[in-house]
Amino acid sequence: MTPNLQSLHIKQMTITLAGETLLAMHRDIAPGEVLTVMGPSGSGKSTLLAYLAGFLSPAFQAQGELYLGDKRLDTLPAERRGIGLLFQDPMLFPHLSVAGNLRFGLPHRAKNKRQQVSLALEQVGLAGFETRDPATLSGGQQARVALMRLLLSQPRAVLLDEPFSKLDTALRQEMRTLVFGQLREAGLPTLLVTHDEADANAAGGSIIALG
Repeated sequence: MTPNLQSLHIKQMTITLAGETLLAMHRDIAPGEVLTVMGPSGSGKSTLLAYLAGFLSPAFQAQGELYLGDKRLDTLPAERRGIGLLFQDPMLFPHLSVAGNLRFGLPHRAKNKRQQVSLALEQVGLAGFETRDPATLSGGQQARVALMRLLLSQPRAVLLDEPFSKLDTALRQEMRTLVFGQLREAGLPTLLVTHDEADANAAGGSIIALG
């Protein structure tokens, strides 16, 4: 479990482009809760993620505040927000082994890195995969490694950017169960953006529709 579990607070957020309001949100996400934001392409899902993660384009204007517990995040650069991201693409480093990818997620001062990597792989059914080249893994195996790399980085909140959209139907359901289960167990406030109603239903939390 993650120590000092805290809620993510999106306070009176408004994002505008050329004076036109694209998004407005005021919402709290509790530890272990998954809030789903649904909408078609162009509805503002990616803009919302960019704002929360800390890389919103200067072309947009944002108002409001973002807090994790009582710590304000919107004034901090992306690398200091403690927010983890999981994308459609696993984005594993091709020049590193599976273990190397997982070690990359660990904090620099982490102890027993080899043991933590082995335990993480066991947890997702990939025991003994430490020396494997990511290119030799199936899509589902790559997705599992990406998830555990995220969790090993000890994020305080998580953003999911349509992480199941490139998986086939059977694997998609399996990964939904795994991802949402791991995030709930870790007690992490999570925001999922998707256009897939099945993703939203599997998340089991509140749903906000855009567009």
